[in-house]
Amino acid sequence: MLGRFLLAAAALLLAVPMARAQQFPTPGRPILLLGGFPAGTQADIYWRLIQQPLAAELGVPMVVEARSGASGNIAMEATARSAPDGHVVLAATSAMLAINRAVLPSMPIDTQTDLAPVMSLFEVPNVMVVSAEKRPHFTDCQALIGAARAAPGKLNYASSGIGASTHLAAAQFATAANINMLHVPYRGGPFAMTALYQGDADLFFYQSGPVLDDWRLGRVRLLGITSAERMPTLPEIPTIAEACGMPGFESTTWYGIVVSARTPKPIIDRLHAAITKVTDTPEVRARMEGMGFTMMLGGSEAMRKRLAADIPHWAGVVQRSGARQQ
Repeated sequence: MLGRFLLAAAALLLAVPMARAQQFPTPGRPILLLGGFPAGTQADIYWRLIQQPLAAELGVPMVVEARSGASGNIAMEATARSAPDGHVVLAATSAMLAINRAVLPSMPIDTQTDLAPVMSLFEVPNVMVVSAEKRPHFTDCQALIGAARAAPGKLNYASSGIGASTHLAAAQFATAANINMLHVPYRGGPFAMTALYQGDADLFFYQSGPVLDDWRLGRVRLLGITSAERMPTLPEIPTIAEACGMPGFESTTWYGIVVSARTPKPIIDRLHAAITKVTDTPEVRARMEGMGFTMMLGGSEAMRKRLAADIPHWAGVVQRSGARQQ
């Protein structure tokens, strides 16, 4: 009798973790990992990097979908309107969460009340990129500023869209340098880079990852980076503050995970723990830092505070740059 009792007790103890694991997510029902921008972007690369280990950690299938359009608003609205069970998860950027509301004439949701932060992931600065072939006289930031002052309104800068971080970083730079440049928006980073290579664009503030190979091959010059300090993975690239004589200049983009605001806290905590576990590994860290990201695995409250501070900051930048869409 005692033996049977001990066996039954052991079986019960073993069953408890399994029962808890099955409470969320729903067994067999996949989690949809949404991205607000096209496949191949930095957020999409991250999702696909952690897709399999995250599925194993949560015990359910994972589906990655790049639901692009409307500067990320389509994906944000789909997440906000989804069932509050953690089965729709969005990798959002600070541009989607903080800048869109200042740039776009209307928003389908309120990013502070309709979405719940799960965790912050990483931060990435932009680099000032010029073509080494088409603009050989732009040897450094001071040379570019000098050219802009000599011919006000003649130089142009590309962006991946009105109100994108690539636009507002350049607008901040122009304001700080007291120069007048023409803004030319494109339908995404790859199109803007093509314009740069063809000589149609004078400069472009872009994330470092997509341009590192061309920089190493000498096709482009990186005149400065928009982070407050030099990146450990690119120590030879000076900050904009250093290279351009602009103390305090900083303009970065951060990524975070959000779900529907109605999602219960235990589900948010479960997602946070699982994503942290699969992300905070040497392999994932090395991959993301190699693309120019700085890991910043923070909790939901830290992300909420960061968003609350960023909204008025970017509203001011948008107002000064005139980036608001009509």
